[in-house]
Amino acid sequence: MTVPQSTGWKGLLGRKVGMTQVFDADGTVIPVTVIEAGPCSVLLLRSLERDGYEAVQVGFRDRPRRLVGRSGRGQVAVLDSKRARRRREAGVEAPPKADCEPKRFVKEFRGSADGFEVGQVLTVDLFDGVDCVDIVGTSKGRGTAGVMKRHGFKGQRASHGVKKVHRHQGGTGQNTSPARTFRGKRMAGRYGAERSTMRNLKVVRVDSERNLLLVRGAVPGPNGSYVVVRQTNMLGRAAVAAPTGKKGGGK
Repeated sequence: MTVPQSTGWKGLLGRKVGMTQVFDADGTVIPVTVIEAGPCSVLLLRSLERDGYEAVQVGFRDRPRRLVGRSGRGQVAVLDSKRARRRREAGVEAPPKADCEPKRFVKEFRGSADGFEVGQVLTVDLFDGVDCVDIVGTSKGRGTAGVMKRHGFKGQRASHGVKKVHRHQGGTGQNTSPARTFRGKRMAGRYGAERSTMRNLKVVRVDSERNLLLVRGAVPGPNGSYVVVRQTNMLGRAAVAAPTGKKGGGK
């Protein structure tokens, strides 16, 4: 089931498969990242009256119920409990449940929930007609790295007097005033494993049969990592007006 065009946003959860290359009509090679986008189940609809904001909560990839705790099972199915019975007796209506398997990857998309239903299944057909997308993932974790790998420093000279410290950062101290190292100075430390967003990636192909989405360029994270795919809100290059006039006031 596809989502109406009037919802104002389009997004899916997926998994990075890997990189490959495809050829367009004139034989030009295009490097692409293959993403398994969906199918995703709608688990919950947020509303202004109940939650203070509008959003659609979706889940990706099933997880065996025997491996999921009670809170995870209660996210997709109605569970009987003392609290639930007290709320029913008080006349509090419980939100509808998707009645599906618990999901491994759950996220919310902010925006209007018009046209969505709990239990609805969203597929990669959602991106038919979409030119560019934003992809959010977690970059590869590289552990503790030095300044050359982490920040691109050139290191120290390979000349006389520099012994076994060619990849070191060098001095970081200050003069008598302020006599300290400023906070935020680039040094060695943990590198990677951070949230990263690639903006405005071109959609090359949508494979509905295998739930695959091919986008041009690289996507953060290792193969098999979870990603969030959403329609970009950036203007295309053709839509941006070219600057007019000359430098220096037209002189």
